[in-house]
Amino acid sequence: MTDHYFTIKEPSLGEFRDRGSKFLAYAFPVFSEKDWQAALEEVKKEHSKARHHCYAYRLGLDKNNFRANDDGEPSGTAGRPILGQIDSFELTNVFVVVVRYFGGTLLGTSGLINAYKESTIEALKNAEKIEKIIEDRIKVSFDYSIMGDVMNALKRLDLEMVDQDFGLHPNLHIQIRKSDTEKTLQLFKSYVANVPLEQAIAMEKVEGLEIEIEE
Repeated sequence: MTDHYFTIKEPSLGEFRDRGSKFLAYAFPVFSEKDWQAALEEVKKEHSKARHHCYAYRLGLDKNNFRANDDGEPSGTAGRPILGQIDSFELTNVFVVVVRYFGGTLLGTSGLINAYKESTIEALKNAEKIEKIIEDRIKVSFDYSIMGDVMNALKRLDLEMVDQDFGLHPNLHIQIRKSDTEKTLQLFKSYVANVPLEQAIAMEKVEGLEIEIEE
């Protein structure tokens, strides 16, 4: 199960020059369409006089949410090389926009591909690569009569409450790494019910306890 990915911690910048043309690559961590659009507008505002603002991004774990835009450069010479480097660095939830200031000399297809590739490499090399863990958010509802068992189970499994409500209908939320969720919740049930793990696995429900994996 894929429950982690690599992205960058914060925005970074890379620069490449070729025959008078300057390529400034801005890399951003993004998590939605809105994020990358805001980043693009920010760069366009800062470099309003540049001839091109070419970009690419990849979002999510399934690798199906991506885009590459040449912004007026010959087809395939800008967006694709940028996206290729995002993939080469094995990143997702990353947006890169490369600003080009034309230097008066045509670079040709191979020159453009190389320039957009190298500037992106510089930006991503300058970024801090970080691992993000995907977690399930779990709601645990329980009767006060088993509250002690619930708290003891949390302690034994070293699970922290991210929020709690000890009102009329007590409940709390925990977060568990997605690949560990099933096994951890089985152990949790066995500790609350004070039964062996094998018996807890066979139980459809523990009296007074409800567990819900939230979307």
